[in-house]
Amino acid sequence: MGRLTSSCVPSSLSSAVYLSLVSEPSVKMSDKPDLSEVEKFDKSKLKKTNTKEKNTLPSKETIQQEKECGQTS
Repeated sequence: MGRLTSSCVPSSLSSAVYLSLVSEPSVKMSDKPDLSEVEKFDKSKLKKTNTKEKNTLPSKETIQQEKECGQTS
């Protein structure tokens, strides 16, 4: 990469920001994901959680009753 001059940098960006945008990435991407961290993951360290449904859907009977009430009005 050549030397950065003030004429190269857009006026809205600082030199440091501009360099971080145009410099080559430090991490090389590959076609295959790196699964080494996933393989090391210990799921026994996870906390147990209890899931409670907060917004339950109406039952089939409730929906039918509402339909019937709406038709008579």
